[in-house]
Amino acid sequence: MSNAMRDLIVGEAELDDEEEDESFDEETGEARERTRTRDQDMDDSSEEDDDDDDEEEARKIREGFIVDEDDEDEDMVEDEDERRKRRKRKRRQEREEEAQLDEEDLDLIGENAPEWERKQPSQGYKRLKRGHRDEDARGNERRGLDEIFSDEDDEPVDDRPYARPSHRAAADEFADFIIEDDPEDEDERQRQMEDMEVARPRDKGIAGRIVDRAGLDKDALEDMEAIFGNGEDYQWALDEEEEEDERQREEQTLELKDVFEPSQLAEKLLTDEDNAIRFTDEPERFQLDRKPFEHFSIQGEQLKEEMQWIADLMWPKKQLSSDMHGPFQKSVGKVLEYFVLEGLEVPYIFQHRKDYLIDARKVRNPEHRNDPEAPEYIIEAEKLLTQDDLWRIHELDIKYRSFFEKRSVLEKTYDNLKEIAHVNDDMIPEMLSRAITMEELQDLQDYINFQYSAQLKDIAAMNGVAKGRKRPNAKSTDFERIRRSNVYKFVKALGISPDQLAQNALREGQKVMSNDEPSLPIDLADSLTDSEFPTGDQVLSQARYMYAEELFVSPRMRKHFRQAFYMGGEVSCHRTEKGLRRIDDLHPYYEIKYLINQTIGDLARRPELFLKMMKAEEEGLIEVKLRLQNEKDFRRQLQAEFISEDYSELADAWNEERKKVLDLAFIKLEKVIAKGVKNSLQTACQEELLKLCREEYSKRLDQAPYKPKGMMLGTTPRVLALSNGMGDPSRDPIFWVWVEEDGRVIDHGKFGNLARDETQRKAFVDLVERRKPDVIGVSGFSTDTHRVVREVESLVNEKNLLGPEFMDQSTNEYVSELLDVVVVNDEVARLYKDSPRAQADHPTLSSNTRYCVALARYLQNPMKEYAALGKDIMSLLFNPCQHLLPEEKLLKHLETSMVDMVNLCGVDINEAVNDAYTANLLPYIAGLGPRKATSVIKAINSNGGVVTSRDELVGDPDNNKLPVVGPRVWNNCASFLYIEYDATNPTSEPLDNTRVHPEDYELGRKMAGDALELDEEDVKAEIDENGAGAVVRKLYRDDEQDKVNELILEEYAEQLESRYNQRKRATLETIRAELQVPYEELRHPYSTLSSDQIFTMFTGETKESLAEGMIVPVNLRVVKDDFAIAKFDCGIEGRIEAHEVGGYKSNMSIRDVIHVNQTIQAKILDLNRKEFLAKLTLREDALRRPYKKHNDHDRGTWDFRLEDDDKEALREKDKITGRTQRVIKHPLFKPFNSTQAEEFLGSQSSGDVVIRPSSKGNDHLTVTWKVADGVYQHIDVLELQKETEFSVGKTLRIGGKYTYTDLDELIVDHVKAMAKKVDEMMGHEKFKSGSIADVEKWLTTYSDANPARSVYRFCINPKRAGYFFLCFKASRSSPINMWDVKVVPHAFEMKQNQYPHMVALCNGFKLRFNSEMTKMQQMRR
Repeated sequence: MSNAMRDLIVGEAELDDEEEDESFDEETGEARERTRTRDQDMDDSSEEDDDDDDEEEARKIREGFIVDEDDEDEDMVEDEDERRKRRKRKRRQEREEEAQLDEEDLDLIGENAPEWERKQPSQGYKRLKRGHRDEDARGNERRGLDEIFSDEDDEPVDDRPYARPSHRAAADEFADFIIEDDPEDEDERQRQMEDMEVARPRDKGIAGRIVDRAGLDKDALEDMEAIFGNGEDYQWALDEEEEEDERQREEQTLELKDVFEPSQLAEKLLTDEDNAIRFTDEPERFQLDRKPFEHFSIQGEQLKEEMQWIADLMWPKKQLSSDMHGPFQKSVGKVLEYFVLEGLEVPYIFQHRKDYLIDARKVRNPEHRNDPEAPEYIIEAEKLLTQDDLWRIHELDIKYRSFFEKRSVLEKTYDNLKEIAHVNDDMIPEMLSRAITMEELQDLQDYINFQYSAQLKDIAAMNGVAKGRKRPNAKSTDFERIRRSNVYKFVKALGISPDQLAQNALREGQKVMSNDEPSLPIDLADSLTDSEFPTGDQVLSQARYMYAEELFVSPRMRKHFRQAFYMGGEVSCHRTEKGLRRIDDLHPYYEIKYLINQTIGDLARRPELFLKMMKAEEEGLIEVKLRLQNEKDFRRQLQAEFISEDYSELADAWNEERKKVLDLAFIKLEKVIAKGVKNSLQTACQEELLKLCREEYSKRLDQAPYKPKGMMLGTTPRVLALSNGMGDPSRDPIFWVWVEEDGRVIDHGKFGNLARDETQRKAFVDLVERRKPDVIGVSGFSTDTHRVVREVESLVNEKNLLGPEFMDQSTNEYVSELLDVVVVNDEVARLYKDSPRAQADHPTLSSNTRYCVALARYLQNPMKEYAALGKDIMSLLFNPCQHLLPEEKLLKHLETSMVDMVNLCGVDINEAVNDAYTANLLPYIAGLGPRKATSVIKAINSNGGVVTSRDELVGDPDNNKLPVVGPRVWNNCASFLYIEYDATNPTSEPLDNTRVHPEDYELGRKMAGDALELDEEDVKAEIDENGAGAVVRKLYRDDEQDKVNELILEEYAEQLESRYNQRKRATLETIRAELQVPYEELRHPYSTLSSDQIFTMFTGETKESLAEGMIVPVNLRVVKDDFAIAKFDCGIEGRIEAHEVGGYKSNMSIRDVIHVNQTIQAKILDLNRKEFLAKLTLREDALRRPYKKHNDHDRGTWDFRLEDDDKEALREKDKITGRTQRVIKHPLFKPFNSTQAEEFLGSQSSGDVVIRPSSKGNDHLTVTWKVADGVYQHIDVLELQKETEFSVGKTLRIGGKYTYTDLDELIVDHVKAMAKKVDEMMGHEKFKSGSIADVEKWLTTYSDANPARSVYRFCINPKRAGYFFLCFKASRSSPINMWDVKVVPHAFEMKQNQYPHMVALCNGFKLRFNSEMTKMQQMRR
């Protein structure tokens, strides 16, 4: 085999066609700027010789595959004028470069814009020095057929016009163009000497006379100049033209939007809108949240109203005593002032305004009577608002702005009606002033649109917007006709108006009684007929309709109904026909399928239940009905408020009319109110579930670095992290990394079998003794990782591997204990290991090694690991029902948790500037966000890259420091960005390294001075000599921090409140703590995983998915005479005793009943999650009892009757159709047809399976599995050796080619094997997602951008499940070809050949293509 062919086959695993083609965007196919290195240009000339023989043949076949480009020779001779012009152009170029985009801006875009690459400085002068020698070797080379689709990079030749210098001009013509370097290597020096030798003869000219390019000597030139002139007379015109060109270029400033697509700018937050947020001195989160309402501000009376509105909404959930209501309202009002007027974010308020969040009262100390030395008064404090409450107030502030805006629109609408249409409706301003919810405002909107539709139309016409205007109510014309007709007189004859009836129902004011007309309803109707309504029956019908509609739009009546539904509403679920079959016993919605009579309170306690109901209703599986518990009583009470109290035939007739009207209105009101209440309840349940997710995330963030024994909490440990990944630790390698305290990966490698291989065990011990880790972290993706944990623990114990030394408090001696072996939560590591971020951080490490890096860093600082995820945090599971929540809301709530924790811990600003890993925390600092965080880092770098004080962040003109943030943002973030205190630097401010805000520095200094017992003169002298921070520095220098505990802070607090009206009691406590331990670690200690959590992490099984009593498929691995060992799909092992095997007798071996590698159904008797072991039974009586989840519903909340009826109906239906009379005892069997199976699998994961009946008869089954989204394969299974018509055959055959003994074996060895191949294909770098048209467009774009390149991609065939297209294009002029690739168990099939994996498939394609191209060459010969 030739070398080229060998490279073609082997190269696939290492380098692909486009892997080093940096000029191409993998997503769009667009070309981008290339960078070239000298080595890439200096190709070995021998390669060209090898390819010359095949060059002609290749040209015939590949049709323009390579475009030859010859380097041009240009004369570069210049005289003094030319040099002067060049210098002028150079100055202009320098000015243009100054106007170009900042390199940091371009780099920022370039990080995530693979189609663009910033040009690197050219190394052209090196080409000039050796151009004449090497140009031939650098020419374009045509690629032979054996290189088509090869992995060798084919860079185009640099065709710069100065590639080969001309020696007809003077040899020193480039003397002022480039500065020659003295070459270091001998080859380079030799080339220069040869160049000089070639150039020297030309230096001498001809006979010592200077010759110009035209061949004229100096005398001839002087004569010509005397006759024609030298052209300087017209130089002014050229200068003016050049100056005009320069001016125009200066005016044309290049901006980012001129270079990049809007989507790219939006992705990197560099649009004009983002820049406006970035440079506005307002907290970024405030700007984003208030963006829809930026056109108006809230202050004065509006702020008081908002305070009342928010306090009323929050108070019912606050379990405070009634006497706290006033202080609570004041606290809410103060927080709103901080939010709205001062622009302070939640972390700032919680940290520096704590005194306004508590109610502190000075009360007499009862112990003072018995103990005179005890203080006479003590402070009793009660917390009014928590940090969660602050975020809730912030959220309600945004909602109030929306509420306020809508109310303002309604007020303006009513003012227009009053002024222009002379409408006077007292109910509208009254209800507007009392409205507190958006629903009530919407009621008023509907009322106005209905009642005054004609007037609104007239006003719109007067304002010139009538044309094309959609009227508020589509039916308003009909109602206007009724209002203008005699029918409306009958409406009024019903006794009272709809609004008066609603007031009666709400018990507002004195009850208004209905008065009966003197004639019967039908007689009155007959007397009111007209041309539009010619009969009495029509008048009656329209009058009822009109009154019912007015009652329907009455805001008061809607309020009455809404209150009734909230107080006495009941929610019941009714399955649809679709849900009847779809929701079976194992479906997640089965717990709500027959749920009935759930009160609003019941659902509020289980928010996930109602969210499931709404999701199931959205999917068309159930109908959620909301009705009144006491509907009959409610109707009766409403009628009592409407009917007349007279007793006569006439009164009865009118009361009957009134009841008919109420019946009409009730239906409409019930529908609209029920829908609104359901939506409100859904929002409330979402908020409760969001709160649970936020709390769970906060727990995971609230973990300090792992603390080995003897170390201080918060100290970063040195970590040795290990993982077997998905491998078997007895056969596959165990990966490890050593990570230092600063997060650097110092060492990494692999171990073999740590259980039995003594060499590997010794290597492990040597590593631990050499590196001396503080902790060993272990994790992995499989159950086998549990074995690794035990093996490492065994080694630590057996070899007595000790951790770091620490002081034993009881003996005052240094001791060591055994190293801790910790199972690490790997949820972040799984996302990190194959991410672009990981590949950029550690490009040379394997996926499993990068996984270990993430494990180690999680032990060192969990918060940093979560922060680095960004929006990928949504991939983590915080609640089993979080998929029922809107992603945007969930992300926002999770962000608040991160904001809380980052500001609790603070960020070293200088570390963030120099470390991208730490910089991930900056967006969560108070006042900042992702936009401002990048701006902060850029500004600090422009100031020199180091921050020496917090004050410097707002600018320091004396030291030429530009402002990094504005004053308002600085006020928010200053105390959360700390700067390490340098005791050797006299200008270093100690308080810059604390949680103390600069506004309180004077308090801190005063406390330090008092603790040191310095009088004012001493303090002044110290400050005058050593600066403002001198007193605190002295406190640290003298190691007297503990003295601050002796200060009586209550006196300080009282003075501050009495003199300056500042409540600082809690702030003083913070200052005292910070003076002793700056930025002390306040997070909880690292939380180790429980056995249940470890079990779920290694197996993927929860208590709901795997539990005692379940029947599961297992594979027998060991079969002895008296027991057997089986393995679950999740990897855990189960033991089966002999007496638990069906058909076993005492005088026989269980080998006669079961055998190794057999897949069977087993029931779980016991599950030990700690040891990863289970006890199983195969007895038929146990298998006949199916697993049922515990159902604690009573008769009043579960429709048992409907459940039984549905099961019976399904059985009857099956008998009629004859379709599913077979009952197959398998958890994956469903009585579905193909459409139902696809619908069921639609929401499942790829690779999931349904076994269903076949339309071909009872000797067939169909297995449907999900290949990809929207692609499902239906496999026909022929059953052979059937004992009965309805039993499963002992032999199962697929396509006459594959044979299996049971369904479990078929699923594992056939379907799951193909699913793995599909995953391998779709995870390969050559797979392209999208439609065939998208792939063809991509191939075409790529070929246009790289005409000398071949390219191929795989894509899914949506019309043939289990098939993929291999699309390829040999050159730009070649057509796109497609070959079919079929997925078969454990392999890919192409052109009737099978390939075990993707590398073999790609190499096989290249070989096959090369073979066919060779045949084409031979045919042409």
